[in-house]
Amino acid sequence: MKFQKWQALGNDYMVVEHDAASFELTPKRIEHICRYHFGAGADGILLISPSEDPELVANVKIFNPDGSEAELSGNGVREAVMYLRRSGATDKDEFAVSTAAGVIRPKIVSDTECEVDMGRASTTSKDFPGGPDDGRGTIEVYNVLKEFQHVSIGNPQCAIEIAGGSDELLSLNLPEIGPALENDPRFPNRTNVSFWQKTGDSTIVARIFERGVGETLSSGTGATGAAVAAYLRGMPAPISVELDGGELLVGIDEDLNITLTGWAVPVFDGELTTEFIAELEQL
Repeated sequence: MKFQKWQALGNDYMVVEHDAASFELTPKRIEHICRYHFGAGADGILLISPSEDPELVANVKIFNPDGSEAELSGNGVREAVMYLRRSGATDKDEFAVSTAAGVIRPKIVSDTECEVDMGRASTTSKDFPGGPDDGRGTIEVYNVLKEFQHVSIGNPQCAIEIAGGSDELLSLNLPEIGPALENDPRFPNRTNVSFWQKTGDSTIVARIFERGVGETLSSGTGATGAAVAAYLRGMPAPISVELDGGELLVGIDEDLNITLTGWAVPVFDGELTTEFIAELEQL
């Protein structure tokens, strides 16, 4: 199976064209492929397939490294978009692709950057069924109740503001506290979690714990969730979100329509060996 490795702010995916896979990409096989040291190593797989809809360049399926399918990934979809442009699937600067979260309409703005229309964010969703209309609640972090903001942007986000100094944000042990937050029973489909802190009039810094992944260097939808939380608390947009892997710009209008701008670049071309494929076929 041939693939191309891409990364966006340190969030790395294997891009696989549907016809390149000679076997079904089951959850166990995806998990095995994505393992560092024992597999190809990746934060997930982007499966690209042709669309029967002439208005769409391609269908994009996004898989987490635990084998589960993600509705949307801001970084992943940008990588897929830039891959499609570079591979010659389209010569247009503006086009559309489908994801599990719906149709995404990107705009290529440079050789490495694109702006993605992420659709409309919401503070209510099936992923927080008992929540109030404003999406606010409290959740325990280190035995202290913190206010959180639920945001649905194709997938569920739980954004928690850290109002103390920068040391408080940096000291958070996300691998330790993240699983309990991700699996809080109020979120029946689990949730992504972002911890954010204001650093300027329209800038924040954020750390992300992704559902099915763990702590990541960056997340486009996680950055969006944090930015929407900041916007709803009075911060003007667009909002620049600084992540461990780099910076994303989140545009937000009064109806919570979102645009996400950032870069994505290829890393290498690869091919799974026959020996490794034989291992996968046993799973």
